[in-house]
Amino acid sequence: MPTLLIDGPKSAALTLALAHGAGAPMDSDWMNAVAGAIADTGVRVVRFEFPYMNERRETGKKRPPNPERVLLETWRDVITELGAHTLVIGGKSMGGRMASLVADEMKVRGLVCMGYPFHPPGRPEKLRTAHLADLKTPTLICQGERDTFGTKEEVPGFTLSPAIKMHWAPDGDHGLKPRKKSGFTEAQNIEGAVAAISAFLESL
Repeated sequence: MPTLLIDGPKSAALTLALAHGAGAPMDSDWMNAVAGAIADTGVRVVRFEFPYMNERRETGKKRPPNPERVLLETWRDVITELGAHTLVIGGKSMGGRMASLVADEMKVRGLVCMGYPFHPPGRPEKLRTAHLADLKTPTLICQGERDTFGTKEEVPGFTLSPAIKMHWAPDGDHGLKPRKKSGFTEAQNIEGAVAAISAFLESL
């Protein structure tokens, strides 16, 4: 079992488990800001790291992500430990995508993805959406409008399950950050995403 980093009340009705993206750890500034803000709404937020990121923490040497089977097995271990019946899973980019691959299988309550990697940047033909067409788990995807992994113009053209709801961060990039000229701020976009996540969790 990976080490768990926990924020929010133990008595919360729901727990939200979040996995990091491919390049940054569970306690990056971005993950800290998002997890803290969600915990402040009364949700228990649990973070963990995949084996390669934990190894990087211990050795200081960068490692590529583990094979998909290892990432998925880590998610299964975390879900089993926390209990699927009160658990919503998800995360940033790769972490959220891996969660989406086990959500139906593990029968969790919901799925929250932030910056879903619908395709690699500049490679719109390499879609990572096949399993999303038949997804049964109630899902919220918070996406920047100009995310190079899937923009607001592209995503409506993908075949997505009716269980999936989208929240769009104005002018946001893959980390929801807008350009200065947009008139929006990163803090506002994170606040908007957290409000959308809070409403989604209440609906469950």
